[in-house]
Amino acid sequence: MPKPLSLTFDPIARADELWKQRWGSVPSMAAITSVMRAHQILLAEVDAVVKPYGLTFARYEALVLLTFSKAGELPMSKIGERLMVHPTSVTNTVDRLVRSGLVAKRPNPNDGRGTLASITDRGREVCEAATRDLMAMDFGLGAYDDEECDEIFALLRPLRVAAGDFKEG
Repeated sequence: MPKPLSLTFDPIARADELWKQRWGSVPSMAAITSVMRAHQILLAEVDAVVKPYGLTFARYEALVLLTFSKAGELPMSKIGERLMVHPTSVTNTVDRLVRSGLVAKRPNPNDGRGTLASITDRGREVCEAATRDLMAMDFGLGAYDDEECDEIFALLRPLRVAAGDFKEG
């Protein structure tokens, strides 16, 4: 992760002040800038934790998803749907996991055009070890307690519903 700057002020708060002077108060600008910066920070932290396992957080998520399935395997299309990523991204992610020996691919017997991805025993071991390490560092959210993490989840939920991630109900 890049070395943090030694700023004595919050650059996002300063940008918000300048924005207000030029265009008026727009709290959503400061909010989106903070969310995007938090994303950069969190992704760098979790990627650093899973890197020793030859993973990125995206590959880790795919392994976890496969462990959640009953048989340890899912159609590639289902992986994309559940991780909410484009099919090309799923192919890239799974192919890298295959090259690492953490996942295997085979034709889907229920869909002549489809492919199943299945987690290997080595993939399960790596997933368990990476999960222990990520949990030990609170997935980068150690600055928050459990209640605050629940609040973050609740605050972001309406955005996800509005984007069509899922339907409330």
